[in-house]
Amino acid sequence: MEKRAILLATGNPGKVKEFKDLLSDMPFHIYCLKDLDENFQVIEDGMTFSENAVKKAVQAAKQFQMLSVADDSGLEVDALGGEPGVYSARYAGPEADDEANNDKLLANLAGVPDAQRTARFRCSIAVADPQGNVQTADGVCEGRIGYERRGQNGFGYDPLFYVPEFDQTFAELCLDIKNTISHRARAFQQAKEILRKWI
Repeated sequence: MEKRAILLATGNPGKVKEFKDLLSDMPFHIYCLKDLDENFQVIEDGMTFSENAVKKAVQAAKQFQMLSVADDSGLEVDALGGEPGVYSARYAGPEADDEANNDKLLANLAGVPDAQRTARFRCSIAVADPQGNVQTADGVCEGRIGYERRGQNGFGYDPLFYVPEFDQTFAELCLDIKNTISHRARAFQQAKEILRKWI
């Protein structure tokens, strides 16, 4: 089967790595924003992950005239009323990095007991073509927030997101397992079905 170009509309190297692994069995020439235009930006002002993902995918597909995949994902912590939610990447401020975001999360959960530290990673993926057709897929992974960072893998809140089933954080899990159970993996399995119909 002839390979078709597809754009991963993200500049996050961690997401690019995960996406490429999840798409490895499909007939695509995979590009990311770094390959085409590092300055491509979308104002993520949606109220939901899905709204932000759709906005990124549609804008990228039109600008680059290429089938595009975008995601918006983040962490929802029950004890914090669902924070940081759609603000996960900028929880500690517009220029915040992963360390600052994790520090703020730990500070806001200081004194919260284990049973109340329930949380979930949520992901929405949008697939759009240059004509403006778009479909979405969603995935969730339940867990808890730990008391300290553990593990060297992953990115974002992965060192704090503990999965009881494996007694490890996302940052401790090997990529093969993470790419089976993660919110992004679960959303991507649905997105792959969308892509198969579009090929």
